[in-house]
Amino acid sequence: MPGEAILDVYSIGPTTVVGFGGRDVLDGVNLAACREEIVALIAREHCRVLAFDLTGVKLIPSGLLGLLASVRQLGTEVHLYNPSDDVREVLAVTNLDRLMPVHDIDLD
Repeated sequence: MPGEAILDVYSIGPTTVVGFGGRDVLDGVNLAACREEIVALIAREHCRVLAFDLTGVKLIPSGLLGLLASVRQLGTEVHLYNPSDDVREVLAVTNLDRLMPVHDIDLD
């Protein structure tokens, strides 16, 4: 649907936490719309850190990973939380885990 939000915003401010609405596979995400949403969020909330909650996400397409890495060019740090083992492996192989810190937190 046009205009439908891609990101769920959990917390706003200097550290803003977002997720992908419980989707486990993100291959259908419109990259241009996602970028617009991220850029608008950063501008509106003056984010210094944008934290992506990847809990439950099993697959992220390379284009989306590239988009997340490119957010750093906007002067915002990108942190990834709770990636699956498969996503973590892709981050390690591509060295993106060196650009975007990866964290595990217990949600229980």
